[in-house]
Amino acid sequence: MSKCDTKCPTKYTSIGGQALIEGVMMRGPQKTAMAVRSPGGEIVVEDVESQGDRPAVFKLPLLRGIYGFVDSMRVGSKTLMRSAELAGEADEDEELSPFEKKLNDIFGDKLFNVLLTVSMVLGVAIAVLLFFVVPSGLYSGLAALLPFLKGNILARSIFEGVFKIVMFVLYIFLCTRMKDMHRVFEYHGAEHKTIFCYEAKQELTVENVRRFKRFHPRCGTSFIIVMLILGIVIGFCIQIDNVWLRTLVRLCCLPIVMGVGYEIIRFCGRHDNLLTKILSAPGLWMQRITTFEPSDDQIECAIAAMKAVIPEDSEGEIV
Repeated sequence: MSKCDTKCPTKYTSIGGQALIEGVMMRGPQKTAMAVRSPGGEIVVEDVESQGDRPAVFKLPLLRGIYGFVDSMRVGSKTLMRSAELAGEADEDEELSPFEKKLNDIFGDKLFNVLLTVSMVLGVAIAVLLFFVVPSGLYSGLAALLPFLKGNILARSIFEGVFKIVMFVLYIFLCTRMKDMHRVFEYHGAEHKTIFCYEAKQELTVENVRRFKRFHPRCGTSFIIVMLILGIVIGFCIQIDNVWLRTLVRLCCLPIVMGVGYEIIRFCGRHDNLLTKILSAPGLWMQRITTFEPSDDQIECAIAAMKAVIPEDSEGEIV
């Protein structure tokens, strides 16, 4: 049977997911769950603790995108580390180093949360440096050598935007060359195929899921690409050459980019027309290197995670 595409009869769901180490996490309208393949071969399904219903103000357009991005980062990091434990990446019998023992003595049961917080802070700091400070600084250096570039906001915005996109694509491509990361991207494909199958109202079986495409318009990859493109547009409005001040202003604009980017991705996920095809095209293209065709056992994990979050009244979660 031929593969289905996005023209299959669909319902639009709020369920989304994330690839993990040897597993998949799915977030439904009522609960979040993860399914991970253990070293013994069985699928371990765990519910993920949530912070409860989001405040009413963060359900408004634009604001819901900001809240969703931050919350996704929190839950995603937490489940990724947990999946490493379940998949056997973290060997509990392995002897701790003196430094690890010291940390364990200081923080005790809170060590996991401390490490999660530190990793997120370091990740954000590196992202700010690489995607804000470096491109702006490079352009300023070029402008010093090529005077005609100085004060050219159009050229600066295009240079910074293209630099960010190239760095992001290069980073993802290098990740695909790593065996473990390649498997994560295969689980990413399984996640997308499973969501497509559910949206097409097909029974969640390995055979049915395999028929669907691995490129989904509501993917986080698409969201990042949209944010990078929006960043170029916003850059046209920032008439500042100073590297640090320009970086500060761009960071202040980041919530706007998140909010608008989320609404674009949400709109593309709910409609299928020429406009949404154009808006989705860059992200869908990027998914060619962030998703790979999964194996049957990987699809089984994605199905297990999906079944764990489907509400009893499945019609109630269509958005």
